[in-house]
Amino acid sequence: MHSPERRGAHTGAHGHGRMADWDLVRIFLEVARIGSFRAAAERLNMSANFLSKRISALENAYKATLMTRHVDGIRLTPEGLKVLEAAKRMEEASFAMDLALNQATPALSGEVRLAVTEGLGTFWLAPRLVEFQRAYPGLLVDLKCEMRSADLLRLEADVAVQLEEPGNPDLKRIKIGRLHVMPFVSPSYVEIYGLPKDLDDLKQNHRIVIQDAEQTKGKEIYDRYSGREQVGFVAMRNNVSTAHLWSIAKGAGIGWLPTYVPALGDPLIPLDVGVKFELDIWLAYHPDAKKIPRVRQLIEWVVQSFEGRKYPWFRDEFVHPNDLQKSYKEAEPLVNLFAGFKKVSRPKVVRIFPNRADGTDR
Repeated sequence: MHSPERRGAHTGAHGHGRMADWDLVRIFLEVARIGSFRAAAERLNMSANFLSKRISALENAYKATLMTRHVDGIRLTPEGLKVLEAAKRMEEASFAMDLALNQATPALSGEVRLAVTEGLGTFWLAPRLVEFQRAYPGLLVDLKCEMRSADLLRLEADVAVQLEEPGNPDLKRIKIGRLHVMPFVSPSYVEIYGLPKDLDDLKQNHRIVIQDAEQTKGKEIYDRYSGREQVGFVAMRNNVSTAHLWSIAKGAGIGWLPTYVPALGDPLIPLDVGVKFELDIWLAYHPDAKKIPRVRQLIEWVVQSFEGRKYPWFRDEFVHPNDLQKSYKEAEPLVNLFAGFKKVSRPKVVRIFPNRADGTDR
């Protein structure tokens, strides 16, 4: 039995009533937009060879060459440019159909897709999403945690939480909070190297770890304050927040983390050496997405999850990690927000390291 692609290939080039396979068109659209089979393969998590075969199947179906291959990427032929415009219209029609079907689905049932940076998704939203899902058991929550911003116009997610303001004017965007980042160190590191007295001491006598990934601005911050090459100063470079946190917690070096990290229960010590920075937290979604009841509910829940009046570490103004419990107005202990993540309690840090290395109070 022939596959749909093969059956299409035997049809006349301009056969009446034939519709292009949307999966083939979607792949063509991705390759054409990016301009490279290799880059498109990484984006779609497919092999470049597979994508090339899919494009060939589309070209065979229409008896036309749509793109030419070159060492620096692809170039669209005149026929390919025409197909690109038609493919964009197909994409818009696909979204309209998806929206119509979603609106026909009973409210608060079905699937919602939330894209978020890996750190905020793993350490902050995932524990909260359990409560959301229990409140709406008819929903399937698809949580996508990665540092690359999701393309909402291409339906990679319904809602995105990111650390860069969306640049596309067609998207709705809301600033929902601010992430404050400062250096932390583990007790095991301090036992060996001590605490840095100031930034100069840190740069001359200590080791650091950095997170170098999209949206974190790790290398940008490093270049701004370090004044030296990474080799001999940087002990480890990570591209995801989980590995970054673990490397700091296990004593690989001093590293910059969000100020809410002590609430995880890890015995990490915040360092006041004059190098901290902020990243605004943005919520983005397609304007039509909010018309879908389940997506609208997800949007409202995400906004509440970053409410600065309740969660002080997301306020615009900086709140020191040592003052988080005092600023957190809820009755329950702060560490209960992350119950089950770590069994080490915060008070142990205070008892073990009550003073700075120079003898002054912290």
